[in-house]
Amino acid sequence: MKHRTVSDLMTHSVVRVPARTPFKEVVKTLADHDITAVPVVDAADRPLGVVSEADLLRRESMQPDPAGLSAVLDAPVDASIQPAATTAEGLMTSPAVVAHPEWTVVQAARAMDQGKVKRLPVVDETGRLVGIVSRADLLRVFLRRDRVIREEISGDILERTLGIGSDEVVVAVTDGRVSLRGTVERRALIPVVLRLCEQVDGVVEVTESLDYRTDEPVAVAGAPQRPGVLP
Repeated sequence: MKHRTVSDLMTHSVVRVPARTPFKEVVKTLADHDITAVPVVDAADRPLGVVSEADLLRRESMQPDPAGLSAVLDAPVDASIQPAATTAEGLMTSPAVVAHPEWTVVQAARAMDQGKVKRLPVVDETGRLVGIVSRADLLRVFLRRDRVIREEISGDILERTLGIGSDEVVVAVTDGRVSLRGTVERRALIPVVLRLCEQVDGVVEVTESLDYRTDEPVAVAGAPQRPGVLP
């Protein structure tokens, strides 16, 4: 079973800006490439942070209101944005929360959730920027066709991994929801089957109607035997 990695899903050609990029040039970069955020890199192309439309607007919100409205004076001040910041380095959110190409979708999603970010610059083993992955990219695994998911479960998991033939367990997939129906050799195999199916990329839910032929535990090679019990 091969999981899709960040490398499979990320954008490889990454728009980036140097740390000293002026405010207006950052705005132009976002507009020209129709993106909402851009990594800020140092001279070695290592991500220092990310500057987004939200960062730019926060900076503007701290400027004096040309209309002189008092409501601005009551607005909370974000200490992380310098009112006088005019370059990407001063405007960015840092440090950069990054991912690595070999990460799974689960690892990247957890990093986004913990870092409260919408995208992750992807770096190689030297820390250099090699891509960027967004929340939308990670959700692409759920666009896998039902037929592909069913073939992976029937072939890779049931037949080749667990030795369960298609005549024993029938797999149906509808909109990423998997249902299993049939009979397995041992009762202890049922939770194993469920767990492996749930880990398949694109699976939303797994339900089962599985029977079993015996309630005996699965024998483990090399496990000590109880006295008086033949292997």
